[in-house]
Amino acid sequence: MQPLAEQLGAWLASSNPATLPDDTRETARRLLLDVAGLCIAARQSDYVSATRASVDVGGACTALGHPGGFDAFGAALLNGTAAHGEDFDDTFEGGPVHAGAVVVPAVLAACERERLGGDRLLVGVVTGAELMCRLSLVAPKATHAASFHPTAVFGALAAAGGVSAALRLPSSDIASALGIAGSMASGIIEYLAEGASTKRMHAGWAAQSGVRAALMARAGFVGPRTVLEGPHGFYRAFAPSAKPDFQPLQSDLGQKWLMPQIAFKPYACGTMTQPFVDCAIELAEQGVAAADIEHITCQVSEGTVHRLWEPLAVKHRPPTPYAAKFSTPYCMAVGFFDRRAGFAQFTESRVTDEAVLALAGKIRYSINPRDEYPRNFTGHLLATLKDGSERDIRRPYMRGGVHAPLSSEELEAKFMDNAVYGGWSRQQGERFRALSRGIFSDATLDALMEFRS
Repeated sequence: MQPLAEQLGAWLASSNPATLPDDTRETARRLLLDVAGLCIAARQSDYVSATRASVDVGGACTALGHPGGFDAFGAALLNGTAAHGEDFDDTFEGGPVHAGAVVVPAVLAACERERLGGDRLLVGVVTGAELMCRLSLVAPKATHAASFHPTAVFGALAAAGGVSAALRLPSSDIASALGIAGSMASGIIEYLAEGASTKRMHAGWAAQSGVRAALMARAGFVGPRTVLEGPHGFYRAFAPSAKPDFQPLQSDLGQKWLMPQIAFKPYACGTMTQPFVDCAIELAEQGVAAADIEHITCQVSEGTVHRLWEPLAVKHRPPTPYAAKFSTPYCMAVGFFDRRAGFAQFTESRVTDEAVLALAGKIRYSINPRDEYPRNFTGHLLATLKDGSERDIRRPYMRGGVHAPLSSEELEAKFMDNAVYGGWSRQQGERFRALSRGIFSDATLDALMEFRS
């Protein structure tokens, strides 16, 4: 049987931007716009500043919102870390994985380094995102169960694939690039213990790994062709509790596209928490006051508990603003009070607000064995009020996902809010928005240099 990396290499090598469906092109544009807004919003943060201090300046590549040029690896690391840093980036619900924050920075950097045009950027983003979605479906939930971050480990291979397609590598070199990236993949989820910043760098690290893997393969470095299915391969290492099913990875490649199903978040917090925030907002809009609430119980998937609900005492009083993004009780509580969960809801002052924490402390969970996670992200709350009455609110799917996608107007408003939050003028934001509408037809990516400040 032909190794999987060779099958993927043949598909990636034959990818043609002229034959990509319109919805893949539009999703690629949305990914670029969303990533750009998040890069600008986070550019003054301490973790982005620390990342920038670790890379060398000077080079042909753009780190959005930062002056000067960088080499491809530094640009990919900076853009990926900034794009993923606030957990406000896109998600593929079946994974879950964050494709945009990995693939867009990787392919952008490679295309600028190699002086390629928008058509190569397009094919790299579409195929890289598609590969990441498909990789995440082979052994659902098992990667998280093994304490690895799916975005980090699948992202390295997806970035390598997308960059290889953009560079027009032959299929044999792409197979090697995937094999090389398998040894570069990394990223554990111990950040959950105290809200450390390591998850923030996972997307950037995967992006730079993908660029390097593709360039090494092009130069003749050889990776294992059985990287995915081998007895010592990727899924054995990163998803040991599950028997991999490679059908979702192989089926209808180039014919059926999954990446247009990518979800764009309305809230700057963990993906599976989003519909629970909507439930809390609806409870508030029903006229219920926080003082009226005795307690709230949420039906949840067992697969989300260890990241978003436990240890419950810590989730009730998250130690840092970043830790608060992965506390469903906190996100629900701040959404209840503020009717939103954006950048302003995850600051030192907000996450120590005693009214918010008091409400978070009333929120608990029960396991729903019929929950559809990870195929579908649902939300629920049952609020018991002090007068003995109850309010039962459900969300059958995530707003922003495949069942209720954000409109172009909503996504562009999110981009503009994030860009302005990060210090761009609305005029500069408008210029980038215009760029995103035509960049895939541009002969060069030189216009990106305007956005280095």
